[in-house]
Amino acid sequence: MAMTVNGKIAGVDDDTSWTSKEDWDGFHAMCRKTGNTIIGRRTYDMVKKEGTQLGDVLTVVLTHDAALLSQKSPNTVFTDKPLNDVIVMLKEKGFKEVLIAGGGILNSAFLKEGLIDEVYIDIEPTIFGRGIPLFADGDFAPRLKLLEVKTLTNRQTIQLHYKVIK
Repeated sequence: MAMTVNGKIAGVDDDTSWTSKEDWDGFHAMCRKTGNTIIGRRTYDMVKKEGTQLGDVLTVVLTHDAALLSQKSPNTVFTDKPLNDVIVMLKEKGFKEVLIAGGGILNSAFLKEGLIDEVYIDIEPTIFGRGIPLFADGDFAPRLKLLEVKTLTNRQTIQLHYKVIK
């Protein structure tokens, strides 16, 4: 996920236009590698609004919105199933890795359940006074082990790659 220096993944209006091309390129590459991504309904709305759909990547949208739950799409699954059931569904479809791509509430839910093994964070050289945090408040405090640091752009966007210690 891309975030500001102070941990925001979007502004108060869900705007993510401040993220770099390299961040988006890396995100799309990770989606192609895993073949899937799990997002929340607000992230889904943002993706539709910004026209950044993921093409042939299977996108699982977690939502309680009845109108979305009744929709059918070849590359998008709308569900309100428990998180573990979603992971099992993807594994049954043959996926070996699962990419969780936000937002902050969804990130926290997966982290709280111990369902995140690794974290990739692209830190953009921006600060927001208000916005959506990378992880919503919750009862969790995992330790992380830094695996890699990369500079992604001339603008000094940095990618941190962590392993979650269980």
